[in-house]
Amino acid sequence: METTCAQAAPNPDPAAVARLCVCFNLRKAVRAVTQFYDTMLEPTGLRTTQLTVLVALSLAQRIPLRRFAERLVMDRTTLTRNLRPLERRRLVRIERGPDRRQRFMSLTGAGRAAMERALPLWQAAQSRMVGRGGAERWGALGAGLDEIVTIAQQNLSAAKSAV
Repeated sequence: METTCAQAAPNPDPAAVARLCVCFNLRKAVRAVTQFYDTMLEPTGLRTTQLTVLVALSLAQRIPLRRFAERLVMDRTTLTRNLRPLERRRLVRIERGPDRRQRFMSLTGAGRAAMERALPLWQAAQSRMVGRGGAERWGALGAGLDEIVTIAQQNLSAAKSAV
């Protein structure tokens, strides 16, 4: 009998992990999608990960680093590393808060302009993806991904509590 995603194999082999592992397959899909969007965005000099940060900052206005990392479901160290090139290009501003421990981020005018230049290319990439997969499929996938984030965060909280 074949093991399904809902079943845990008693002694999983690498082939079963590659076929069934939620994390393995989500990361593989994310890499493929990211490579496509990065190629489409190449004329702007932005990567998909950077455009994501610029878009999220445009919605957040001025936000503490910790809260921004939580919104993006990233650890602060990774977010800080991803912000450095954007800060060097003066696309984002990082400022100390009143107590000097807190750092606030905001989108600069140059960052907004870079985002606005990238959005038509993002739209072209998005249209190609949705056109190939169908709006209904992508809508369902988006809802499913939101649910996966919630499930993963609940499982993470439970795992941290058990440690």
